[in-house]
Amino acid sequence: MELRNDNESSSFLKSVDWITIILYLIMVVAGAVSIYAATYNFDKTASMFDFSQFSGKQFVWAAASMVLGLVLLLIDRRVYEAYAYPIYAAMIFLLIVTIFIAPDIKGSRSWLQLGPMSLQPAEFAKCATALALAKLFDTYGFAFNNWKSYAIAVGIIVLPILCIILEKETGSALVYTSLIFVLYREGMSGFVLFTALCAITYFVVVLKFATVMIMGIPLGTFIVFIIIMVLVVGMLAFYCRSAILTRDVFLGYTISAVIVGTLAYYGIMINGYAYFFTVIGASMLYLVYGLFHDDVKRVSITIAFALLSVIFIFSVDMAFNNVLQPHQQRRIRVTLGIEEDPRGAGYNVNQSKIAIGSGGMWGKGFLQGTQTKLKYVPEQHTDFIFCTIGEEEGFAGATMVIVLFVALILRIITIAERQHTNFGRVYAYCVASILIFHLSINIGMVIGLCPVIGIPLPFFSYGGSSLWGFTFLLFILLRIDADRKAYGTW
Repeated sequence: MELRNDNESSSFLKSVDWITIILYLIMVVAGAVSIYAATYNFDKTASMFDFSQFSGKQFVWAAASMVLGLVLLLIDRRVYEAYAYPIYAAMIFLLIVTIFIAPDIKGSRSWLQLGPMSLQPAEFAKCATALALAKLFDTYGFAFNNWKSYAIAVGIIVLPILCIILEKETGSALVYTSLIFVLYREGMSGFVLFTALCAITYFVVVLKFATVMIMGIPLGTFIVFIIIMVLVVGMLAFYCRSAILTRDVFLGYTISAVIVGTLAYYGIMINGYAYFFTVIGASMLYLVYGLFHDDVKRVSITIAFALLSVIFIFSVDMAFNNVLQPHQQRRIRVTLGIEEDPRGAGYNVNQSKIAIGSGGMWGKGFLQGTQTKLKYVPEQHTDFIFCTIGEEEGFAGATMVIVLFVALILRIITIAERQHTNFGRVYAYCVASILIFHLSINIGMVIGLCPVIGIPLPFFSYGGSSLWGFTFLLFILLRIDADRKAYGTW
């Protein structure tokens, strides 16, 4: 840490992005006030700053985070660059240690007890992973032009995911998948994102329509087979740009569908698995022939995509039943409307939607929310803090919270685009991606669009680990941005 003279200090203060700091302070204070509202008791009132209350503790965490932010701003940015990999390695080690020494809390081993405090290393590992990823892309000569580059970048992201899954904290692990958007921004093929979107679609459709049968197979599997056939034709037309292959495969699918439909009309039913394996298999064999006449690489990718898609269909049930915990399975089934469980897995979401809906346009007023005050919504001061805002401040207040987040994210993207180094740009996009994921999933699960997976709302949900984790992310970015003048022209 270097001492600065008066002129340097003045220049440094002017270089700090104060708009981002102001947005941060507004949200931190608003979060602590919302926690007070969520935990307020009509019969037993307490001061907002009572340290025995959640709001009082959050104000302590907030004050500490502001001091922490100041310290992070005073550290030379070169420290973050030089020690990015050691910081990442230390956090991975801590995550591994946590698996073995953390106490079992509601089936999860992700919290370390440090005297009267509990800290969750997974929250701090986000910053370490972002730094490591930024350092990788800042390495001389690094580019997404070979499998080794992809493997290293993906490995940096996957390693903390595996550690956190072993801690049985699946929700926190999913946050790291948002960093795939950073890889895309830095040159990763859009085909990877396309494949990920297809996998999510297959997973949802197979589960959603697993109980209805058609042609002897589940309707969900039937629909996904049709999707695969359509995607293969689309890829041949727009990705491989082969008119002949597109025509022949499309005609093959169409003729086979007409034949099967005709046979069904006369009461002759063909097993769905036999039909799809035969038709898709035949088209893949034909594409092998096409390898000798068209773009070998793109046709090969199309063949691999189709075969992996078919394999993925049969892995959905295994992954759903063996990887996910029973309570996670129920939450997904309830979210997809497969089953109703208003007093079990769906209770939180139902009560949350009632609370938000009862707020109307302008809300019931500060400390006047009945759903939250009467404790109908579990975890209302942590993961479900948004429903307190919706009930007491209404649609207007909830919209303002979203506007604050959008303003912060857009500001971070602006900071990212004005960086003169790969390190600064990649790190900034990592911060933006993590915030977008948290905002989308938290609000999505509160209003019933996403399964309940335990994702806090940044700066608003109660918890020192979460607040400190986001403070690390944001203020390291501000420190890196404050030195942009030294790395190029404005």
